[in-house]
Amino acid sequence: MSREVNVLVDIRALVGEGALWDEQAQLFYWVDIMSNALYVYDPATGQNRHYDIGQHVGTVVLRQSGGVMLALANGFAEYDLASGKLTILGDPESHLPGNRFNDGKCDPGGRFWAGTMAYANQSTQGSLYRLDADLSVHKMLGNIAISNGIVWSHDKRTMYYIDTMVHNVRAFDYDNASGDISHERVVIPESQEMRMPDGMAIDADGNLWVAHFGGGCVRCWNPHTGQLIDQIDLPAKQITSCAFGGAELDTLFITSAAIGLDAAALAKQPLAGSLFAVKPGVRGVPTYRFAG
Repeated sequence: MSREVNVLVDIRALVGEGALWDEQAQLFYWVDIMSNALYVYDPATGQNRHYDIGQHVGTVVLRQSGGVMLALANGFAEYDLASGKLTILGDPESHLPGNRFNDGKCDPGGRFWAGTMAYANQSTQGSLYRLDADLSVHKMLGNIAISNGIVWSHDKRTMYYIDTMVHNVRAFDYDNASGDISHERVVIPESQEMRMPDGMAIDADGNLWVAHFGGGCVRCWNPHTGQLIDQIDLPAKQITSCAFGGAELDTLFITSAAIGLDAAALAKQPLAGSLFAVKPGVRGVPTYRFAG
């Protein structure tokens, strides 16, 4: 079994994020938050299409009716890839100009979850929001520092969530019919290996693959035991998100960031900001789409 890390796109993304696989079109979506960029990578051709969103873009999700949804500096939005038309649908933090949206995903019920963070001195300024199919916005959690990875268990009963600065993975009971969450608990506690957790994916076995910002790796964790199962080392330190993709859902696509690195650091990490891929030996699951 090969564990070779392949460089798919050699680019100096400031903050690559939002890893997302479209199993219908066989395309990979990702963003560079601070460069206002949405990217669509085609593994068949190696082309990485660029869309200028015009503002900081935290994450991207697919829409059942076509096109994509975005979480931006200025709220939730829909985006037409063909025309470039951007439509803001709701901005729950219009009163907080020092905040922006960060990572997020769709839940099994077709709702779009995304959280916020402050641009500077992050402590408890962020929140986690849920955009329902009727375009109503609901605040689900507050007092968040850097809202990040979020996934749901295969039985649709548990939501896993990361606030980076707390250095753990939390779980909540999840009601797929209503989108409500309850019974918060820590399933992977802070440790030397669980530092600066960022984006997150779930595999077909229910294990969590967590990108570790500053750690130069993606680590696989068992959320039922808290055990560290596996680790993939990358040629860049600031690893930001990951998603399973490919025809067999057996490729892990991994984004990274070059932000904050000086010339000396970039000389040591010339691939910082690039898009990577590796076959970890397990498969992922299809992507949920926004139902609105």
